[in-house]
Amino acid sequence: MQSITVKAPGRINLIGEHTDYNNGFVLPAAIQMHATAIITKRSDDEIHLTATDLMDSLIIDSLANLRVSEKQWANYIIGVIVQFVKKRKFPTGFDIAITSNVPIGAGLSSSAAIECAVAFGLNELFAFEIDKMELAHMAQKAEHDFAGVQCGIMDQFASMFGKKDQVLLLDCQSMEYQYFPLDSNGYQIILFDTGVKHSLAGSEYNMRRMECEKGVKLMQDKYPKVLSLRDASMQLLDECVDQILYPIVYQRCKYVIEEIERTQIATQDLKANNLKAFGKKMFATHDGLSKLYQVSCNELDVLIDAVRQNENVVGARMMGGGFGGCTINIVKDLHAKDMIKQVQKMYEEKTNKVLTYYIVGIEEGVTIM
Repeated sequence: MQSITVKAPGRINLIGEHTDYNNGFVLPAAIQMHATAIITKRSDDEIHLTATDLMDSLIIDSLANLRVSEKQWANYIIGVIVQFVKKRKFPTGFDIAITSNVPIGAGLSSSAAIECAVAFGLNELFAFEIDKMELAHMAQKAEHDFAGVQCGIMDQFASMFGKKDQVLLLDCQSMEYQYFPLDSNGYQIILFDTGVKHSLAGSEYNMRRMECEKGVKLMQDKYPKVLSLRDASMQLLDECVDQILYPIVYQRCKYVIEEIERTQIATQDLKANNLKAFGKKMFATHDGLSKLYQVSCNELDVLIDAVRQNENVVGARMMGGGFGGCTINIVKDLHAKDMIKQVQKMYEEKTNKVLTYYIVGIEEGVTIM
């Protein structure tokens, strides 16, 4: 085999936001939008990278000469290659051409889709026999080291392990996971894109992580068994983190502790096919992200307020790292078109921005084409 074509999806996350790097639970699913990597072996030691959509390319003259590039798109690929170099020896160089229809900056994990397509493709092409769980961790490490974002494992995991019409409950502490069917019969999952492009590497994402770690340290000083917010409770938080001395740290931790519990309970709603109860938890998540975790923005809040009282919307919240991107909405199928028109009109009136939207389906994870 001299060439391989792999597609890896973006993801939505129904509930469980900013809990992954706190060892909590997340409930993502792979979507039909995906990145495609065409990887071809070379006869020399060079690596040729091409971003087809951007009409840009990069040549690396040797596998021994891998370093951070000025081209940000290339770093998602180089970061993955470096992870392989640490574990395996490439017998030759290779060409990688990337294309993607996952919107950039919309909170749909366009970067994880690229990383997972490349990781899975290189593993298959060179028969390295690394399992998918390790590949997901390698893709995550690539994001840490080369994109500068200390992301949790959720995005890469969902892209690798997604299943059609199923959501994944992932325990980010044990890495145990289980699938739950999402019966969307009579409903559509609609994403409203604020048009505000977030850049997690340049945002306060890493700051939120540090604030959570500070809260853990304050609890750990008294209760050494608290290793992450997964091990905490509201009782411990109230006892150990003074709201007057550390108001911001308290708010961040409060949101995460509540969200970890909310995500676990939400799976029972799916089991019971109670989307109405599930939707209420989505709204509660948004309120926590906006008021306590403070990763929302005016445009996201406008979109949630626009649907909060709409009886045809069972649940909605901001999704992704925050500071822009999309809201996710579960909407009654028969009323979706009218609802979209109403929200678009309201959004333009309040923000002077044109509102785009995506209707998403839940699809398979990474696959060979």
